[in-house]
Amino acid sequence: MYAVKYLFLRPYINEHPKKNEMILVTGATGFLGSELVRQLTGEGKKVRAVKRKTSAIPSILTANTLIEWVIADINDLATLEDIFEDITQVYHCAALVSFNPKDKAKLLKVNIEGTSNIANLCVEYNARMLHVSSVAALGEPKKGKTLITEDDYWEYDAKVHSYAISKYEGEMEVWRSIAEGLNAVIVNPSVIIGRNAGFEGSGAIFKLVKDGLSFYTAGATGIVDVEDVAKCMILLMDSDVSDERFTISAENYHYKQFFSEIAQNFGVKAPAKEASPWMLGVAWRAAKVASLFTGKPAALTSDAARSSLNISLYSNEKIINSTGITFKPLHQSIQETCAGLTTNKDEAAE
Repeated sequence: MYAVKYLFLRPYINEHPKKNEMILVTGATGFLGSELVRQLTGEGKKVRAVKRKTSAIPSILTANTLIEWVIADINDLATLEDIFEDITQVYHCAALVSFNPKDKAKLLKVNIEGTSNIANLCVEYNARMLHVSSVAALGEPKKGKTLITEDDYWEYDAKVHSYAISKYEGEMEVWRSIAEGLNAVIVNPSVIIGRNAGFEGSGAIFKLVKDGLSFYTAGATGIVDVEDVAKCMILLMDSDVSDERFTISAENYHYKQFFSEIAQNFGVKAPAKEASPWMLGVAWRAAKVASLFTGKPAALTSDAARSSLNISLYSNEKIINSTGITFKPLHQSIQETCAGLTTNKDEAAE
């Protein structure tokens, strides 16, 4: 499965890791973090996995003797310093993902201050860092170009959502530390899907379609399987590539196509009506009013509505050329995700 690692990155791989090498993974109970830990331990590597007090250990990681679980908060330096002993590599996956404007302060604290703490400690303990950013931290394509690349830098826009601001500023903290001597590489994944997504994050899209979503938007974005993101991260970490960032995206899908394939796999009717901007405006306002009565977060926010209309197409040329990875076809990822969500729901009902 990892034959490409040796074909493309052989000159850069450390063939003689330290005997007491320990890998630190923040956000280890999350969707991407747990898949990363699964792959790392599958290679026989020891992992110190960071979790919060309230986080449950995913079923794919239980009874794994290569994992040392530690409770820590990336915004609490007192709990972080002790866990960096003997650490040689740090995968920083912990982040808050939200398109709710009410979460702005929390987004900035976790995604910027928390990342700064991890980067500073990596410098102090001489640990190599792989930071998980997002395509939200990339800019628009250069004039005359269609695809967004790693060289397209983000520019502030008053209408941009707080999540994008937090991921961009968090990435800037890593670049600051690189200037101070940090050995690091940055990845910018697009929308991540996979069989263990659950019904949160990207899994919420699958649930909406399964429950009978009637509308689609004219937007488009990049999508990638979680297994491929983790593979790319490991390949980059084990190489000598540094001071660079890589977009990780398998294919670009319009939302109409994405929703249609999800519906087909669930055996339900595909969304057939295009939602215009004014309709989305009515929808997010109605969702906001409804949330006042239910006390639950709005199902659709203004930021999410605006993002769904954007056509953002990403180039994966750099990551393919650097690692030789062959991405899993998205139709297969969508099929596996739908099957996984159906299985998880059935198991929960038993």
